[in-house]
Amino acid sequence: MSIAVGQTAPDFTLQNQDKKEVKLSDFAGKRNVVLLWYPLDWSPVCTSEHACFVNDMKKFETLDAEVLGVSVDSVWSHKAFADKMGIKYSLLADFHPRGAMSEKYGVYLADKGITGRAIAIVNKTGKIAWFKNYDIPVVPDLKEVAAALSQVKAATA
Repeated sequence: MSIAVGQTAPDFTLQNQDKKEVKLSDFAGKRNVVLLWYPLDWSPVCTSEHACFVNDMKKFETLDAEVLGVSVDSVWSHKAFADKMGIKYSLLADFHPRGAMSEKYGVYLADKGITGRAIAIVNKTGKIAWFKNYDIPVVPDLKEVAAALSQVKAATA
């Protein structure tokens, strides 16, 4: 079951592609966070999705948002993928125990051993302000995400 809008976002600490620990609560009171779950590095739809985020990163920066990608891939896979794709935002390894962080948000697909495709916006107070699940073969509409983020930013301004 997915987490609901209005709930407190479960805190987590995961390593990014540079082996740095990223903790959700470190952004509390500072920035809104866009959590971007995707099934696997290197898959065609995920590659397209990240290319869109890389191309639209300026928009997300102007909306004062921290983008964090999450999948069950390893830190090393994330590093190679980020380097190849020109990804500057953190890709978090929900690798061991596999999917443990994603499970807290209702996004881990245990029968497939991967995360689903979903996006959550966590506001500065640590609450889920927006959440949407996507079919795995669908690239999310980043204009929709940016519009939701604009509303979240306005509400917390």
